Order: sequence, then structure tokens, then C-alpha cells
Amino acid sequence: MPQPDNRTAMTRLIRAYRQSRCVAVAVELGIAERLAAGPRTAADLAAEAGAHAPSLRRLLRTLVAMGVVADDGSGRYSITPLGTELRQDRLGPLSRLFNAEHYWQSWMQLGHSIRTGERAFDFVHGMRNWDYYATHPAEGAIFDAAMSGITGPVSIAVAEAYNFSRFQVVADIGGGDGTLLIEILRRHPSVTGMLIDRPNVVARGRKRLDAEGLLHRCEIVGGSFLESIPPGASVYVMKSIIHDWEEPAVSTILERCRAAVGDSGAPLLLVERVLSEKIGPEALDDLLADLDMLANPGGQERTDAEYGALLQRAGFKLERIIPTPTPFKIVEAIPS
Repeated sequence: MPQPDNRTAMTRLIRAYRQSRCVAVAVELGIAERLAAGPRTAADLAAEAGAHAPSLRRLLRTLVAMGVVADDGSGRYSITPLGTELRQDRLGPLSRLFNAEHYWQSWMQLGHSIRTGERAFDFVHGMRNWDYYATHPAEGAIFDAAMSGITGPVSIAVAEAYNFSRFQVVADIGGGDGTLLIEILRRHPSVTGMLIDRPNVVARGRKRLDAEGLLHRCEIVGGSFLESIPPGASVYVMKSIIHDWEEPAVSTILERCRAAVGDSGAPLLLVERVLSEKIGPEALDDLLADLDMLANPGGQERTDAEYGALLQRAGFKLERIIPTPTPFKIVEAIPS
């Protein structure tokens, strides 16, 4: 296929948000779920989803061009493997988050962040995103669902990529609903866990661990990792925590980790994206994630050298970086 000329290529970039909106509306209408049982006509889908049939047909043919659904030529549409990712148990919640008005508004003010270095989210909403979600439960539920959709595959990849069997107690700091810890405990019957997060968050983790039959192997600790982290674990894990925070908070979190480790020699694992020093098209997803951190929570994605320097200041030594099949890597550090 010939490459588009520069004007065409740039026009597509300018208009790229339109594809995101088409995907989001497909999620809102439950297209992936409604097509799970087999091909349907636009009229059938519209009647079931409460949509205008001719307009839905226009959306569906656009989704065909995007590879999200397929048309059998007789007016019946089916879901493709790509489109299946839009189910609510996969990436549907992520589409809802990135197309939610409150999230969209912060990206619309990305220029504010670039000019000032400040969080666009705060500029728009008058508070940090964590405080916003705590006081806006509907939006908070969208955020939580999106994070769970991302965390599942990454948790499986991390649990399989790292040898946790050599540890007695695995502490998941900021572990949310326990998704990562559950995957680790499933694979290693001799390991016990420690789930650490805000009290209202670990309450959800307690329910999930109980439902999985793993609660008896896990200590639940409610608190803030900005204040203290309990000692006693053989390894400490933080997934997608460090990239959320800027200085001085990020150093405070790592210093709390170092205090918890003490003289035990327990390693610290950071599960994060690691920016490549070489900038090219393959780095685009990580670089966009970095701008997302700037505009929303205020943190950043980092290179291996930047992680090394950050860890060194907190009393750790970067030991190695372990890849996974996902965009996330395991940054392993030991006390120095």
C-alpha cells in the first residue's frame, strides 16, 4: 500500500479524535457485546440499543473501515478480533475514560501544562484527580474500571515474568483492588501477601481476595504510602504508582519504601513504562502516556537512567529492568 502524502498524513493526525469518538460510541451502545453471539443487522442492533437505525448504519460502516466490525455484504455486521477488545471486560472501560468529559477537558488544556508545567486537570477542575474522583463517584467508577482493564493483563505478565516463589511475603503498595497480588498468590502457593492502599480502596481488595479464596493468605493494610509503609515484607511492589507523582512526593514515596525495607535487603519492584532513549514511532505510545501523566496526575514516565538516579537518591540501586509482553517493564532495585 502506498504511503500517504504529507498533507494527507497530517490531516489524519489532525482528525484522529474522530476515530476515538466512533469507538467510544460503539462502547456506549454495547456493540461488541451485542455482536458476541453472531452477525446482526443495523436495524436489529438499533432496536436493541435504542439507537437511530440509519445513523447507526453510518457508524457501523465507519467501524468496518477501521477494522472494528466486519460486513458480510448482505447488511449483517459481526465483531472482529480487534473489536472484541471493546468489551466491558477488556478495553471498553478505557475508551469510556479517555472519552469522558472530565478527562477530555484536561487534555483540551494540555497547552496550559506545556506552558506552565502544571497539571491541566487541576486547572480545569480546581483539584487533583485523586480528590476529584473521591468526590465524583460516577467519574471515579469510570476511572477504576479503566485501571482494572489495564491492570489485568499486566498483572498476569508481571506474575509470570518474575520469580516471586523465592519470597515469603509480597507487599503490593498502592495495590488497589488486589489484581496484581491475586495473580502472584495464585501462582505461588507458599507466598503470602500484604495489600497496602487507602482504607476505602483496600476494602474492595478485601472483597476480591475473599471471592478468590485468598484472603487468608493476605494482610490488608489501610493507609497512605506518602506517610508510612509497613515493614516485614520480603519484596515490595508498586505498579503504576511512581509515574503518577512529581517531586517532592515521588522521592517521599521511595524514601518510605526504603524505611520499610530497613536492613532486610528486600528488593523493590516498580512496574512502569520505561521510556527509550531512542525516540521513534515505536516510542509513541509511551510518549503519549508521558503527556497524559503531565496533564492529569502530574507525574511522568521515565528512562532507565532517570529511574536509576531517582532510586539512588532514595537509597536504592537499580539492579535490572525486566521486560514483559506488555508495554510495562519491571524495574528491580535493591537497597544500597
